[in-house]
Amino acid sequence: MTSLVLAFSVFPVLASAASLPEPSVEKLPRWRGFNLLEKFNVGREEPFQESDFQWISELGFNFVRLPMDYRCWIQEGDWTQFDEGTLKEIDQAVNWGQKYGIHVSLNFHRAPGYTVAQPPEDPSLWEDEETQRICALHWATFARRYKDIPNRQLSFNLLNEPGDMEEKVHDRVIVKLVDAIRKEDPGRLILVDGLSWCALPCEGLKHAGVAQCTRGYFPGSLTHHQASWSGYKDAQAVPEWPMYPSFPSYLYGSYKKEWSSPLVLKGPFPEMCRLSFVVGTVSTLAQVEVRSGNNVLLSERFICGEDPGPWKETTYLEKWDCYQCVFDKECETLLPPGTKRVEIEMKEGDWLRLKQVQLRPWPGCGEEGLLLYPDAGGWGKKQERLVFANDGKLKQANKPECDQETLWRKRIKPWKRLERKGVGVMVGEWGSYNKTPHDVTLAWMRDCLENWDKAGWGWALWNFRGSFGILDSGREDVEYESWRGHALDRKMLELLQQG
Repeated sequence: MTSLVLAFSVFPVLASAASLPEPSVEKLPRWRGFNLLEKFNVGREEPFQESDFQWISELGFNFVRLPMDYRCWIQEGDWTQFDEGTLKEIDQAVNWGQKYGIHVSLNFHRAPGYTVAQPPEDPSLWEDEETQRICALHWATFARRYKDIPNRQLSFNLLNEPGDMEEKVHDRVIVKLVDAIRKEDPGRLILVDGLSWCALPCEGLKHAGVAQCTRGYFPGSLTHHQASWSGYKDAQAVPEWPMYPSFPSYLYGSYKKEWSSPLVLKGPFPEMCRLSFVVGTVSTLAQVEVRSGNNVLLSERFICGEDPGPWKETTYLEKWDCYQCVFDKECETLLPPGTKRVEIEMKEGDWLRLKQVQLRPWPGCGEEGLLLYPDAGGWGKKQERLVFANDGKLKQANKPECDQETLWRKRIKPWKRLERKGVGVMVGEWGSYNKTPHDVTLAWMRDCLENWDKAGWGWALWNFRGSFGILDSGREDVEYESWRGHALDRKMLELLQQG
């Protein structure tokens, strides 16, 4: 066992590695490539595969990001003791990058004291100085190990997707990590992920001598549709692109007056039309009403508590001193003849999530009627006003809510302002989970790629092999091509090659 590692011996630089573009903090190359996940989680750790590097290069790409879990290279849970065998496997990946002309970016997806996943690391990197010292030790170890590797072949991407936190706290820790690296390797190219899970640039770091990374996971209801680890795991509405108006899944009550608003459905409605909706999760208390004018058509009260109760699942949240319960209960009412407007409103309580709204009968929709699914996200948004035409179609559906222009305005323009101040930018992760329809995924990807081409940014798809990737993605609506023992999504590959 050792807390120090031997200096990394420099591999011979091949012609393909020498041809890699030279990066700078002020302007990153337009790298294109993939994330490789062999050390993404200690529970599924494996050595990196040379074939990945060979194939990525052969297919015309020149970048890999290695999101890693620090627990892979510590010994027996002691984060000061480093396992030389694991570090040599990372050395091997850097070597293959040189061999096949691929830039390698090392990332701490889980660092001592920090993870984007739940539960959080304890103690916290952001709060505990000793943890900060240990995390700096880890980065200093890598800096010392790779100090002779040129920046065109290797970069460090410090921490994966810091969340919604105070910028000053974040920047203070980042500067400590940067200083630790600089003491070992003054010229190393360092990349920092943006705040709010990479949605926002770190304006306070523009003079820290680091480049920055954004993400390409927008809108989340498309990119993470039914992903088990996301807020969209229960989403039923099938994503489309461009994306047309839906409605937020949350209703808010008197505890959150600033967000409280009714979901309005404006007809005409057919005769004998039944309105139903499914209430999923409720926080604390919810008194829900359906009204038409001054008439209350339905009133339901949901009260959360500990088991046993009229719910499927209950959870006590100590932080908020409240219960949140999953009811999954359908509420239904008959609309009176001549109804023109209906409101679903939470009159009292904290919040609830709607899972679906159904109107039946409905023109052209058969026995099931019209099923409306909310955006699985939408926290903090007021509800919508959905207006139907005589044929049952939504009137406002002729204008996209999110399209290529929206992506540029919301996810590129803020970063271009940072770039004009001399900070290089790239997209460290992006992609669409395999539950989103393939044609929708490709249409969205094409718009992303065109935007990044216009911006002059590089990118790394999450992932190469797996549910977001071009190999073995597990999509059910793809005609795969058998390729070297793997299922290849040829259409996605060719789109990426053009991008």
